[in-house]
Amino acid sequence: MSLTRRQVAGAALVTAAAVPLTFGTAHAGEHRRRTVFIAGDSTAAQKYADAAPETGWGMALPFFLHRQLDVANHAVNGRSSKSFVDEGRLAALLAAVRPGDLLLIQFAHNDEKTEDPTRYTEPWTTYQDHLRLYIEGARSRGARPVLATAVERRRFDAEGNARPSHGEYPAAMRALAAQERVALLDIQALSLELWQSLGVEETKKYFNWTATEQDNTHFNPPGAIEVARLVARELLRARVLRVRDVRRLGDAIPESWISWPDAVA
Repeated sequence: MSLTRRQVAGAALVTAAAVPLTFGTAHAGEHRRRTVFIAGDSTAAQKYADAAPETGWGMALPFFLHRQLDVANHAVNGRSSKSFVDEGRLAALLAAVRPGDLLLIQFAHNDEKTEDPTRYTEPWTTYQDHLRLYIEGARSRGARPVLATAVERRRFDAEGNARPSHGEYPAAMRALAAQERVALLDIQALSLELWQSLGVEETKKYFNWTATEQDNTHFNPPGAIEVARLVARELLRARVLRVRDVRRLGDAIPESWISWPDAVA
């Protein structure tokens, strides 16, 4: 089922007239800090002390952005493009967005769950429909939406070839980005290339493999740092950010910079 434009606007709680994109200041002559908002799932989300060493790439993104850019990580474990909207999380995020901000949008892992109607979306219809809610919501507030294809899981075939796991969702997002003229960060393709270059054994050092868990979806600090580096490089390549907005793209980032706060009660 396709959503109408009126449904799109209502779901995103858009009440103000569209504001022209301003990738600088909120008002003439008034400088303000810009914020990079993240809407996504557990691969990007903030993790807490009880989940360490599991690490979302959104936790490492600030290491690659200059200090004048803030990061507001709204990604939450287990959410799809649909459930994030249905739970009111997109509306809450948009309420904080200001002209000149960025909204990074990465979903697919949970949209793929055909057995769960609260999360499942079909790639070429409801998935694209829900992504439009984020795009139009950001634009209505004078912010810039940026689509990011879902980072790949750690999957290899018997010959040691890294295999894609997201079906038609990356292609559907690429097509939507072209239709809507939205910047695209192809993290799916880049992460698959990275896992291939690292190989079967070396990739274990980037995922949440511990003595008690063999997790091929979520990252540890090194993995989150490298995926965040991919995101920052893509933001620069796509001309979403400028050279002065990024830093340390070629530097080693110490794992000790990652921290896991206590969970909020």
